[in-house]
Amino acid sequence: MNIEQRSIRRKLIIILSPILLLLVIFFGITYGSVPITFKEIWKVLFGHDQSVYQTIILDLRLPRVLIGLLVGACLAVAGGLLQGVMKNPLADPAIIGVTAGGGLMASATMLILPQFSYLLPISAFIGAFLTAMIIYILAWDKGASPLKIILAGVAINALLGAIQSGIMVIYSDRVQSIIPWLAGGLNGRSWYHLEFMAPYAIAGLLLSLFAIKPANLLLLGDDSAKLLGQRVELQRFLLISLAAFLAGTAVSVAGLIGFVGLVVPHAIRILIGEDYRYLLPLSAIGGAILVVLADTIARSWFDPIELPVGILLAVLGAPFFLYLIKKRGLM
Repeated sequence: MNIEQRSIRRKLIIILSPILLLLVIFFGITYGSVPITFKEIWKVLFGHDQSVYQTIILDLRLPRVLIGLLVGACLAVAGGLLQGVMKNPLADPAIIGVTAGGGLMASATMLILPQFSYLLPISAFIGAFLTAMIIYILAWDKGASPLKIILAGVAINALLGAIQSGIMVIYSDRVQSIIPWLAGGLNGRSWYHLEFMAPYAIAGLLLSLFAIKPANLLLLGDDSAKLLGQRVELQRFLLISLAAFLAGTAVSVAGLIGFVGLVVPHAIRILIGEDYRYLLPLSAIGGAILVVLADTIARSWFDPIELPVGILLAVLGAPFFLYLIKKRGLM
């Protein structure tokens, strides 16, 4: 594909992605066990409809869709940053252990200190951040190479999983309350969850705009970036910290949802190239689309059972991960 063709494709995707996002939002509000027409949505949002549709739209579906948008955007941007920093399309907050760190702290808060559940976003970020720093320190040897970071992350991921299992055994009488959260899902999420998540998510996504330039410079390679006067290790540290913050924010509300940060940025990269000026914003939109669409399908197609969206995304993402490994000749 030549430069002109890629430019045309990029412009087309930039135009179509917001339209697709609006269609998915509309789909998420209208589709479900109780179908809702556009007329009813209009009456509820702009009229004075006091019917049951008002409860379904305003109290159930709308906050859930908005949370799905933020969760998907955070996970996709986190994945995009990690893939760029590590120069590896296999990098993902869930795969290298960042999500597991946030999940461990969040689940420990819910099981051990349930009275402090309002601190979930902070505790999840602390867990994700500490995990990212431990991985970075373990991988350090006159610099932290992307391969060493991934290998350290996989090992830490396994360790954190064992610790979380131990906590669940010790507090087995309380485990039932967090099982849906561990599966990853948006069931029962409300305006309350949106209110305490939104400030963190919006702050992280806005900060990611300042990550575009350093992420692009790191793509040139460490030596080239240093020649341009960049402090490569500091920038890598800050970008990993930002990815941990975004992943922790998503985990605090949606639980352990995986593969969004792997699939979306990689697909966007194939379509429009490596330039983070386009990659990060389009990844945010793509992640939002994927999570809202998958959540709508998960809660509608298996009625009367509501399948956690994390399970559906794992079913879709695992084959994609295997495909990437096969393509890179690692199996």
